[in-house]
Amino acid sequence: MEHAPYKMQKGHSLLTLATKRFLKNKLALIGIIILVFFTFIAIFAPFLTTHDPTKHDLLNVMARPNAENWLGTDSSGRDNFARFVYGSRVTLLIGFLSMFCVIIVGVILGSLAGYYGGLVDGIIMRAADIVLTLPFLLFVLTIIAIIQNITIPLFVLVIAATNWPNTTRILRGTFLSLREMDFILSARSAGCSDWRIITKHFLPNAVGPIIVNATILMASMIILESALSFVGFGIPQPTPTWGNMVNEARSMRVLTGAPEAWVPPGLAILLTVLAINFIGDGLRDAFDPKSNK
Repeated sequence: MEHAPYKMQKGHSLLTLATKRFLKNKLALIGIIILVFFTFIAIFAPFLTTHDPTKHDLLNVMARPNAENWLGTDSSGRDNFARFVYGSRVTLLIGFLSMFCVIIVGVILGSLAGYYGGLVDGIIMRAADIVLTLPFLLFVLTIIAIIQNITIPLFVLVIAATNWPNTTRILRGTFLSLREMDFILSARSAGCSDWRIITKHFLPNAVGPIIVNATILMASMIILESALSFVGFGIPQPTPTWGNMVNEARSMRVLTGAPEAWVPPGLAILLTVLAINFIGDGLRDAFDPKSNK
């Protein structure tokens, strides 16, 4: 008789095994250190600088780094260091909230499609196909252009509304592979409700794919926010984000003459995305039952 790959009563031992595997992955540990570092900056931003990241000082435009402005000022006289530390808050928040919304939608729709199949599966998958066939970047740019002064919550919703299909498909595939296994059939014959079967039997077996997909999504969302901000369609100024800071490099004067204005946020984006990808790779190996690491 088949048993659940991840039975609830063995959850602790499986988590312990996954943790041991993860801790052996040096790149994943480096990724955690980097991510914790930038999270620390985001949390303690008010203690790291006394400057207002949105305050203009037209008498101190494009100042070079000095004791007062550690990274100089931008083309509007705003302190670059203050914008960097406060920008980490906004960028990481957008990445996390977008990932969280996509995962929630993906888990709900993927669970329904994979568990019930038939008409429910058909409707959800056709909706996913429609979203996937849309020219993603053009679609997002059109929505943001219509909304114009977009806020962070609206930005997150727009991004989440266009990124849920892949997560839904992953969860659907996982559920389809499990729905005919003996332990699921036994739960059904025992009279367990659909809710209980999904939450107690299906989802514990999908924890690995969900977590790995979440890390990939967060990295993708950070890149997307930065890219949209760079072309002027992200969170509007003067709200500080790393993408808005890199946007300054569109000016040749800043690009060649003031690297302190765009290099730090650019490196921060690069390191954060690499760190999240390292963590995702480590989690994938940790939750892989076939892994010997």
